[in-house]
Amino acid sequence: MIAENISGLKQELGRNAELVVVSKYRQTEEILEAYRSGQRLFAENRVQALLERAEVLPKDIVWHLIGHLQTNKVKYIAPFIACIQSVDSLKLLQTIHEQALKNGRVIDCLLQVHIAVEETKFGLNERECEAILQHQMLQPFAGVRIRGLMGMASNTADEAQVKREFSGLKSFYDSMKTKFTLDTLSMGMSSDYRIAVACGSNMVRVGSKVFGN
Repeated sequence: MIAENISGLKQELGRNAELVVVSKYRQTEEILEAYRSGQRLFAENRVQALLERAEVLPKDIVWHLIGHLQTNKVKYIAPFIACIQSVDSLKLLQTIHEQALKNGRVIDCLLQVHIAVEETKFGLNERECEAILQHQMLQPFAGVRIRGLMGMASNTADEAQVKREFSGLKSFYDSMKTKFTLDTLSMGMSSDYRIAVACGSNMVRVGSKVFGN
């Protein structure tokens, strides 16, 4: 069933969006079933879970971190993490840069933009986001490569509101893309990925649509 779900999602997404399978709270065998279907791009939202996964699962898995990251935990994932989608401060970006250099790596990053109504969600406002992009252009951190933006819509059944939030982030992304070298807009989860893709997302983060509730 997992393999069939992944196949169906990839067929649905086509070339419009890349599929990131969110493996949080899932059993190792479930993740391996997804892996055996050909999926290589996975994400976790907690550092401890990510470390545990990376230790026991195949080494060619490409790991993304999608949850809030504290600066003191960057050193643990810097040796292997492919992309950190939840960069929400210049201080965090600098720490990732420093730890990446210590490991002889360049780590891809997405800046998380706060677009939801819930104040509990993390993220930058548009002004803060542009300031970080400007800083990286003028005084680049060699250990990081900012690939684009990530956003999480409000947890609501109001699809019109979700669409407004995604559309707003797409507009901001387009305006930043004209000034900076960006290629990734990560929007959409299992409950709203179709709206996100329709609004212009080219990367979706899907868990329950793959593994079941």
